[in-house]
Amino acid sequence: MKIGAQAAVLTALILGLVMFVGGNKTLAVAVDGESQSITTRAATVSDVLEDSSITLGERDEISPALDAPVAEGTLIDIKRHKEVNVSIDGVDRVVHTTGLTVADVVDQLNVSEKAQIEQARAMALASLASTIEISTPKDVSITADGKNKKLNTTAETVGDALKAAKISLDKDDEINAKVADAIVQDMELKVVRVKTKTVTETESIEHGTDTVKDSDALVGTKKTLEEGKDGERTLTYTVTLRDGKESKRELTSDKVTTKAVDAEVSVGTKPKPKPKPEVKAKAPTTSGSVSSTWAALAKCESGGNWSINTGNGYYGGLQFSASSWLGAGGGKYAPLPHQASPSEQVATAEVLRGSGGWGHWPACSSKLGLR
Repeated sequence: MKIGAQAAVLTALILGLVMFVGGNKTLAVAVDGESQSITTRAATVSDVLEDSSITLGERDEISPALDAPVAEGTLIDIKRHKEVNVSIDGVDRVVHTTGLTVADVVDQLNVSEKAQIEQARAMALASLASTIEISTPKDVSITADGKNKKLNTTAETVGDALKAAKISLDKDDEINAKVADAIVQDMELKVVRVKTKTVTETESIEHGTDTVKDSDALVGTKKTLEEGKDGERTLTYTVTLRDGKESKRELTSDKVTTKAVDAEVSVGTKPKPKPKPEVKAKAPTTSGSVSSTWAALAKCESGGNWSINTGNGYYGGLQFSASSWLGAGGGKYAPLPHQASPSEQVATAEVLRGSGGWGHWPACSSKLGLR
């Protein structure tokens, strides 16, 4: 009986051991890609982590879920949360990720495949010691040399974009941005070619005039004693061209190459003699009250009819107009010439002749040889 009891205990122990061993499972736990094998009797993922002293951060990711059952060969994948410094086109930011490589972060940011990444995409984040530098492609327009180029480039600076477009700048050229400026989307760059050249021109120098007094020549008379000659000067300019068009001209030299020779002119200073007073010839007279000259003129003008009034606007023997008659003072004799006596008409005519000569009777005075 004693032996039988011992055998029963031994059997129970063996069965218990078999059952204990049969409840163990071999699992794989991977943390950020580093895998380890674990033997456990845990029933769920959460139990496995507890048995293995593995804790999860608030933003860590795990698969399968914590309450999922585990079986032989189950893979528990844990991805730790990380904060990664990223600079996109010069703008710094912090990215929260459970990715393992630079490529995972780039994909998470949905960055263009054409973007330029400073670090290798396959680099593990655990090995990352600096900020991930990302340059996205941008549309840039560059106008230079009369042409416009369109670029879609990841160049970081204006200088890099010019290099990509195979556009070089001379030291005097101008651009509407600094070469160190960062490239931004839809940037429009304009290059102005600046050149300088030297231009030489000639200009005439007008000669002057020297005057000398000549006491033997009358006032107002001039005489050229020596002809003058124009001179010439040479002007040198520094001309600035912007895209081939002159924008500035600076005089750098002004040299007289031929001197002007002044003309010499004499000017008379001798006073002019005073004109002799005009001696009016006396008209021949007759024994009558009217001279033969006036009588002949009346004969020519009116047929010698001193009281004629034909209605043509002219009156009397000498054919006055009403305005001439009154202007010469005839109104003191009569309102109209034909109403005055021949001597009164002649007296008034003498006033007219004194102011304008025989020209008041142009046809007849010429016919009679009075002028």
